[in-house]
Amino acid sequence: MDRLTRYRQIAHDIIREYSQYKVSHGEIETEGVIDSDRDHYVVIHIGWNRGMRVHGMIVHFDIIDGKFWVQYDGTDRPIAAELLSAGVPKEDIVLAWHPPDVRKLTGYAVG
Repeated sequence: MDRLTRYRQIAHDIIREYSQYKVSHGEIETEGVIDSDRDHYVVIHIGWNRGMRVHGMIVHFDIIDGKFWVQYDGTDRPIAAELLSAGVPKEDIVLAWHPPDVRKLTGYAVG
């Protein structure tokens, strides 16, 4: 299996796992969104809690030029740690929410 195919499988597995978690309050669904054609992967919460609309991103990452770009991570189990556990090397993980000059200090890829 080539690297991109393996990375897409890892992405699918992570999104499927995180989208199975149920919110303990309100009428909130957890949705996993997988766009394999463009390599975009998202988990969001959608619903209602105490009369208020809930629509929020939990995690968002992309595969760009053969690297995982973690765009947003609102989890209590960091996505970068999940990727490392799945065998993705640090040099293939970009913590994209950091500015490029800060990324070089993270120990992960810069871009």
